[in-house]
Amino acid sequence: MSSEAVVVVRDVHKTYRYGRSYVRALRGISLEVTRGDIACLVGPSGSGKTTLLNIVGGIDFPDSGAVVVDGVDLGKLKGRELSNYRLRKIGYVFQFYNLVPVLTVAENVELPLALAGVDKKIREGRVRELLEAVGLAHLASRTPDSLSGGEQQRVAIARALANNPAVVLMDEPSASIDVESTVKIMKLVEKLNGELGQTFIIATHDVLVARSCSKIYKIRDGMVVGVYSGDNVARALLGDI
Repeated sequence: MSSEAVVVVRDVHKTYRYGRSYVRALRGISLEVTRGDIACLVGPSGSGKTTLLNIVGGIDFPDSGAVVVDGVDLGKLKGRELSNYRLRKIGYVFQFYNLVPVLTVAENVELPLALAGVDKKIREGRVRELLEAVGLAHLASRTPDSLSGGEQQRVAIARALANNPAVVLMDEPSASIDVESTVKIMKLVEKLNGELGQTFIIATHDVLVARSCSKIYKIRDGMVVGVYSGDNVARALLGDI
């Protein structure tokens, strides 16, 4: 595993306005994720996990601070550069998958490749490879509504991997599936991490998910209040993570 930091977040602040009220989602958060890590952002709902994922993914923007992903300073990106960053550097597995219902499994996985302008024959081969990797090659012609929650999530993971992203972001992967499916999904994440060296950042409050991580960032009220790696990951899971 490389010791290179693929994601660097420095003193990031984010406040949202709701009518006359203000919510400070992130309060000077800083962290580094090493290439090849399975990093978990662990904390209760409202702690800022999803906000941080969205900022790393280029979906949302900080009020202040710096975010650098795979050598790209997000603060310098605009317009097409930002779209290209999201397409090529980031794979995102949303909490409710966000699959296109009128497309087949194969077409959903192919979509980011098509948007990136990849040749059709190459796209077809890459889709087969990805669906085999997540164990869904036999469901390539099905549509999302005919799949279980765990199967839909596997499609979303395959789609997220399509353009060989620097980082795959996963938001609450166990939120819409049962315990058995959660275990299977995290075994798949570990497999892809081990075989491909794929970096993952996962927002969760689920111990079943967190125990697969190589590093845990404990987040409370928009701040990192603890960092655990190595043997300390297991110790963290024994207490209140």
